[in-house]
Amino acid sequence: MAKKHRRAFGIDIGGSGIKGAPVDLSTGELTADRVRIPTPQPSLPDAVADTVAELISSFDLDDEMPVGVTFPAVIQHGVAQTAANVDDSWIGTDVDALLTERTGHDVFVVNDADAAGIAEMDFGAGRKKKGVVLVITLGTGVGSAMFVDGTLVPNAELGHVLLHGDSAEKYMASSIREREDLDWETWAARLQEYFSHIEFLFSPDRIIVGGGVSKKHKHFLPLLDLKTTIVPAKLRNEAGIIGAASLARQEQKALAKKAKKDAEKTK
Repeated sequence: MAKKHRRAFGIDIGGSGIKGAPVDLSTGELTADRVRIPTPQPSLPDAVADTVAELISSFDLDDEMPVGVTFPAVIQHGVAQTAANVDDSWIGTDVDALLTERTGHDVFVVNDADAAGIAEMDFGAGRKKKGVVLVITLGTGVGSAMFVDGTLVPNAELGHVLLHGDSAEKYMASSIREREDLDWETWAARLQEYFSHIEFLFSPDRIIVGGGVSKKHKHFLPLLDLKTTIVPAKLRNEAGIIGAASLARQEQKALAKKAKKDAEKTK
């Protein structure tokens, strides 16, 4: 069993389900089977907070264990600035404070794409990589996470850069490939346009491609011609849970360090 100081709890909030499990942060592996509870409909803040508390209570967790939570929104200092696939009443809600109060644990909230990126940087295809690393998830839309020397630049919405006069994701997301029944070569040509644009804007050292379609990366990644190394993600279904847990432990340690410094100043 992982030592307590190397464990944290991760929760992934989605439009249809809320899933969570404890994570061993020395390996990035779940230490128990994950539990999934349907997202309440409508997905109002109080209802979702109650569901998160219910999920946590199904595990025998130490009171001191931090909890990381992914949320489908731009998150600034714990506050939701947008809402995707959840009720609009979340906008302006201090998600950190609400879930901390409701669960009795230190809760740290992070954008869902950023959480997946953290997991890749800590335990996947971005591990120990320096410079600018971009994690791009191809799904219904396009999620993204940006890291500079391993440090997250939060809320990078690179699926919304303009391409052909509109958000790029409306042209090259995995869902578009399926909807328009594009063959791999035709879709890869669209990805080439997108990634060439991203490469020009950010000069990344590595691009990591995630999302369910990354399982089929051999059909499209070899067709791309970029200066940047581009590789498939290693973590998939559990990336949100793992990344959220990792962030929670990092944030809890940072707060403890700050509190210690503040206490020393008052002596």
